[in-house]
Amino acid sequence: MALVHDAPPGAAASPSAGAPGTEPHGAPQPPNAPGKLIFGLVAAQLGVCIAVFTPIIVTLQVRVAQIAPEAERNAALAKVLSVGALLALIGNPLFGALSDRTTSRFGRRRPWLIGGSLVALGGLTIVGLANSVTMLLIGWAIAQVGCNAALCMVTACIPDLIPDHQRGRVSGLVGMMLSVSMVCGTFLAKVFSGNIAVAFIVPALIGVVGACVLAAVMRDRPARPGAFAPYSFKEFLRSFWVNPRKHSDYAWNFVSRFLVFIGIACVTSYQVYFLMDKLGVAEGDVASRMFTTTLVTVGGVVAGSLLGGFLSDNAGRRKPFVLASAAVIGVGLVLIATAGSFNAFLLAVAVFGFGEGLYLAVDVALAAAVLPDPETTAKDMGVLNIANALPQSLVPMMAPLLLGIGGGTQNYGALFLFGGIAAAVGAVLVQLIRSVK
Repeated sequence: MALVHDAPPGAAASPSAGAPGTEPHGAPQPPNAPGKLIFGLVAAQLGVCIAVFTPIIVTLQVRVAQIAPEAERNAALAKVLSVGALLALIGNPLFGALSDRTTSRFGRRRPWLIGGSLVALGGLTIVGLANSVTMLLIGWAIAQVGCNAALCMVTACIPDLIPDHQRGRVSGLVGMMLSVSMVCGTFLAKVFSGNIAVAFIVPALIGVVGACVLAAVMRDRPARPGAFAPYSFKEFLRSFWVNPRKHSDYAWNFVSRFLVFIGIACVTSYQVYFLMDKLGVAEGDVASRMFTTTLVTVGGVVAGSLLGGFLSDNAGRRKPFVLASAAVIGVGLVLIATAGSFNAFLLAVAVFGFGEGLYLAVDVALAAAVLPDPETTAKDMGVLNIANALPQSLVPMMAPLLLGIGGGTQNYGALFLFGGIAAAVGAVLVQLIRSVK
């Protein structure tokens, strides 16, 4: 693939069909995106998420247990996951910026989409065959790099190729694939539990297939020659910065998204320990209870995503649905914190999942409407994705302080209340975005 190395002569016209502000008042609505493109986006998101989340949920922990001595397992797993999380944070803006600059005749997204999925396959194959923690860490690092490159391209395709009046529905469909992938990944891990290498390779192959489906149906233009300065280390560092005064809507969206995902991470990171500590679920029963919990949560996410995307597109509004989603997430967090039985907990996570799905339905659509520059879509979406990923690392760091309020170590009420407040504040900050209704 070729990368542009010329100085920028100026901005080009927006490639995004139906991007906010590109249609003059009273102009005809742009045509709908073809169904095959929407199917391709869903397939790619689902496939790559299966590739990356199956190890995170199940198989990576099993692999570490097979390789590391029992006394070193937790430390080894933490090291592997930490390196992966760091690469995920760096990878989104990096590959987004490189994609924006790519002048290949195959387009600027397609080479990174296919290439990223193939790199992920190679990395996960190394993980499956590794016989030391060092090799496992190297394999997982390669896999994270590949998966993040591919996922960044999927996200960038929404503002690139989906008209504004469809973005709610498409964002909802694509967003809920993360939750669906967790169920699929758990199932695959169970099916291939007898061969750990296959349990890594099969999900990775599914990721490649999903990426190829999207690559086959998408329209993809190369970057305009001369549109960008050479990509240096300084330019890489600048990838993480968008002037909040010049692009205040983008900045408020970043902060809002970060706070809402803080609330979501409070549940996803600590529901296993809540089941054990508060509901008395035995360690041997946790896996089956978590599978049931995941199914119920995903059901809520799917319902919220479909309904929220449909209503948001029909209403032509995004902000009210962010407020509604935060309210539902808050109710779900309260119900989780006060659940006294597993059935009550399932009801609570269903409510929580519905709120999460409602948010996912408008999240990407809202982000696509406030991007600073149509020529740097992938890079700017990649920076926004940091707001999704960072809470997964920060919440476990803050949680011990919250859980220790009152002198104990199990104050889940404080943890979930904190998450609810964060999500509520994030929703309120969305109201400061001026360019979106």
